[in-house]
Amino acid sequence: MQVQFREVNPFDLWVWVQFADFPGEMERQYLEEVFNAWYLLGKLGGFNAENLQIQEQGADLSYAPYDSDSAGRCLTALMHNMGEWEYQGRWGRCWFDLGTSDALAVDVLINTLTRLDQEYVEMDTLIIGGENADWPVDRSDATSDLSPEDLLWN
Repeated sequence: MQVQFREVNPFDLWVWVQFADFPGEMERQYLEEVFNAWYLLGKLGGFNAENLQIQEQGADLSYAPYDSDSAGRCLTALMHNMGEWEYQGRWGRCWFDLGTSDALAVDVLINTLTRLDQEYVEMDTLIIGGENADWPVDRSDATSDLSPEDLLWN
């Protein structure tokens, strides 16, 4: 699976998947379950790079200290919204408002989809952001009134 990035606006992000073949119901279900789980983790604040205490411990996690007070003082990093999956030919797409979640979320998604591609659903391309010229996005549904200068990703 090839991974490409286009213009990334975390408050108005399209994720595009090109399947190796026309996706059947099972392939769509696998893909949608991955994204639903990813979004739920993001909605609950799971992608907060400010609080990676265990990651910073290194390889030995035995008896690792965890400072709940420190975790509670971190700014929240929450995804805000997820659209419905749409399909056209070999393509699927879904819209997200990643809110204040960190870019860590995108790494987790790519890692997960890489394994999904290897084991269950063959995908040719994953595109993060932007639009496809042959499948325009309806901007009348835009939920963000912010300008591109206001949309900085920490």
